[in-house]
Amino acid sequence: MDALGTRRAALLASAAATPGFLPEDEALALCELARLAGSSGLGPLLEVGAYLGRSSLYLAAGLLGSGAVLYSVDHHHGSEEMQSGWEHHDPALVGEDGAMETLHAWRRAIVGAGAEDLVVGVIGESSRVAANWATPLSLVFIDGGHAEAACRADYLGFAPALGPGGLLAFHDVFPEGRGGGEAPWRCYLEACASGEFAPEPTLSCGSLAVARRVASSTAVVAAPPASASRARSAAAAE
Repeated sequence: MDALGTRRAALLASAAATPGFLPEDEALALCELARLAGSSGLGPLLEVGAYLGRSSLYLAAGLLGSGAVLYSVDHHHGSEEMQSGWEHHDPALVGEDGAMETLHAWRRAIVGAGAEDLVVGVIGESSRVAANWATPLSLVFIDGGHAEAACRADYLGFAPALGPGGLLAFHDVFPEGRGGGEAPWRCYLEACASGEFAPEPTLSCGSLAVARRVASSTAVVAAPPASASRARSAAAAE
């Protein structure tokens, strides 16, 4: 195994050891999406919703060697279903102020895996980041808040950055919204019905649903207004 293969294997091992809600088969499918996106030359990759870094590291393993990077967007205070009283709440991730805080754990995962050159943390509300985003993207992976408003805002905010051939992926997409995936399912259907995206069933896996921007799409990445500042994309620091 060459040096690149050795590093990819180490990244995959670190990703598999990182807690999260991404099953192995879907995680490996996401890694393959990153490989395809990274080699496409269409731009960097972006994920919305990073939690503790499991998806970030699988994406990093996929894009390794392509020259592309992953922008990982998350406010790191947990989505609705991770708050106190909800099924996925983890008391160990509550900060001294009583709020959910996953940034430190996410950063430890990225640093521990040696992926700082592959993953750039963008810390903030995804809607604010999207409103100031102007960089073309090769892949948008949406796995943030699963409430209708949050999921649609992520989709509508970042999908325009995908040019023809770009990949749009949603996690937790279940037929008719079963299993808590109603909003991702609706957004995926909306994307495919828009005429801007075509389903990619061979790239999808389980609740990971993938679509590709069609070549005839007229969508363009608009520059932000002069008065708007671009979102800072400095790596997350503890």
